[in-house]
Amino acid sequence: MKKSLLALAALGVFAGAAHAQSSVTLYGIIDAGFVYNNNSNGQKLYAMNSGNLQGSRWGLRGTEDLGGGLKAIFVLENGFNVFNGQLGQGGAEFGRQAYVGLSTAQFGTVTLGRQYDSVVDYTGAFEVGSQWASYFGAHPGDLDNMNNSNRVNNAIKFTSANYAGFTFGGLYSLGGNAGQFNRNQIWSLGLGYSQGPLQLGAGYLNVKDPNYSFFGNTPSSRTATSTPSSSNMTSRVYSGYASARTQQVISAGGAYTFGAATVGATYSNTQFKDLGSEPGTGLTPTGGFTGGTGKFHNAEINFKYQLTPALLLGVAYDYTKGYGLGDAKYHQAMLGADYFLSKRTDVYIDGVYQHATGTDSTNRSAVASINGLSPSSTSNQVAAVVGIRHKF
Repeated sequence: MKKSLLALAALGVFAGAAHAQSSVTLYGIIDAGFVYNNNSNGQKLYAMNSGNLQGSRWGLRGTEDLGGGLKAIFVLENGFNVFNGQLGQGGAEFGRQAYVGLSTAQFGTVTLGRQYDSVVDYTGAFEVGSQWASYFGAHPGDLDNMNNSNRVNNAIKFTSANYAGFTFGGLYSLGGNAGQFNRNQIWSLGLGYSQGPLQLGAGYLNVKDPNYSFFGNTPSSRTATSTPSSSNMTSRVYSGYASARTQQVISAGGAYTFGAATVGATYSNTQFKDLGSEPGTGLTPTGGFTGGTGKFHNAEINFKYQLTPALLLGVAYDYTKGYGLGDAKYHQAMLGADYFLSKRTDVYIDGVYQHATGTDSTNRSAVASINGLSPSSTSNQVAAVVGIRHKF
């Protein structure tokens, strides 16, 4: 009888172990390259740069089976500069992502932490800056965040299961200010569809106090009490709008694959509303914009071709038009090639040309300002990058 009881107890232990299956995966990307900029504030620039096609990173991803189709999940993802070892995302240890949550195959996933917004999740993959063109090929200043320059802190996020090709989701970030429920609040919604050769997506993002809540959510960011200026919005494309009360982004994108070719397109409308509402930004120069809304239309069309199983070629054009206040226009062309030495290692070359006209957000003549680079001293700018990427 005692032997039988011991056997049953042992089976119970093993059954519990099988029931609570768990795993933790270490993963990462190391991306390094040489960059040329023909006009960095009036001078030629030759530099080494980390994280061109994709940000250099390492991370931990874990799951635990809780039974009944329910799983616990987590992700901790660190960004770094491979050339000097510094932390990315303003010095945050896990600045790329950090979240924990629950997931079911039937309904979807709920997560809590530092996460991506719905514009990134549902439309970001359609712009070439998130594919083969490097982040220099992102929309000027990454004004619509399709290239994922900014993450969201204090976020509750839902991502649905896949229903016949449709997925949807949303995110809400609490500002955490006593007596000011809306301050620093961020929310977004998105919808996607993928079936066969067709992919579509749409996203909406609404950010309160964007200079601090969205552009300023890392350890090195300026706060409302910083001096001499509290601006975290550094790109001239929109830096003059740092005093906005609200940033709103509406985005859509799609791609269609036929054979070895894929054609894609994106559209976004970005607005910085109620200028002058955010104190402490120190960005209202004499004669500058003191009220109203700074707005942008952005449209991109792109094409890529898998010439061989190892070689990908790409070309794209992006157009940005400011209106409401500044009327700057940015024309941008991108060319690129990506050669895969293996499934995990590739070498690439990309070129970006930008031409600017009109009056920008600072109420001055617009200058070319390729994403991630110091602005040009003229209306034109050219950048090129050659690099290698390894995934593990």
